[in-house]
Amino acid sequence: MELQLEGLSKTYGTVQALRKVTYTFKPGIYGILGANGAGKSTMINLITDNVSRDSGSDGGRILYDGEDILKLGKKFRAIVGYMPQQQGFYESFSARMFLVYMAELKGLRKKEAKKQIENLLEIVHLSHVADKKIGGFSGGMKQRVLLAQALLGDPKLLILDEPTAGLDPKERVNLRNYIHQLSQNKIILLATHVVSDVESIADRILIMKAGELVADDTPEHLVRAVDGNNLEDVYMNYFGDKGEK
Repeated sequence: MELQLEGLSKTYGTVQALRKVTYTFKPGIYGILGANGAGKSTMINLITDNVSRDSGSDGGRILYDGEDILKLGKKFRAIVGYMPQQQGFYESFSARMFLVYMAELKGLRKKEAKKQIENLLEIVHLSHVADKKIGGFSGGMKQRVLLAQALLGDPKLLILDEPTAGLDPKERVNLRNYIHQLSQNKIILLATHVVSDVESIADRILIMKAGELVADDTPEHLVRAVDGNNLEDVYMNYFGDKGEK
C-alpha cells in the first residue's frame, strides 16, 4: 500500500502554494509540520481531490498503488477518511444523525453502519450526548464528531487536518493515543502546527515551508540534526518560533 506524490504543484493566481512536491507514503503515521501558509492544507486538498492540481504535467500526479487517483475515482475515495480543519454542520442534527448521514454518503450498509457508529461514539466519548444537537456542542466535541466521521468505513488512508484544534490538553492526549492505536496497516497523515501532536506518535516528520518539503526524517534524527532537545527546537530552526504546545 503506497500513496505517491509526483511533482505535485498548485498555484492560486500568482501565488505558488505547492512546489513540485514528491514523496511516497507507506503505512505509518506522518506528522506534517508547518506554519500557516506552508502548504500543508493545499497538499491535503489535492490528495482528497477537493481542489484541482495545476493543469497538465505542471500539476504532477498522485498515485495510489501505482494508479492515478483521478482515474480510480470512487474506488480511491472509498478508502479515504478525511477530517477537515473546518466543516459546517447541520446544527439541528444530533451527533448520531450526522454520522448516519455521513455513513449513507459513504455507501455503508445500514446494519454495518449502525454497529460502527455506536462503536465510534464510544471511542470518541460522545455516547452520552449522541442524541443531542451538534449546535450545542463545544468546539472540542465537534472535533470528536469530525474524527468519528473520518473513521467510518475503516479507511486505509486517514487524513487529519489540524485534528486537535479546540481540544483541551487532556482531550489532545486522548486523541493522539487513539490515532497511535489506529496506525497499523493504515497511512495516516496528520497535518498540524502543534508540535506536541506529532512528537510522540509520528513515525516520520515532514516539514513544509513556502510550499516545499524541506525536511523528512524520524523525530529523533531531526532533533539530533539541529543539536536540539526536542522537536520544538527543530520547529524553531525552520520557523523561528515553537508553534503551540
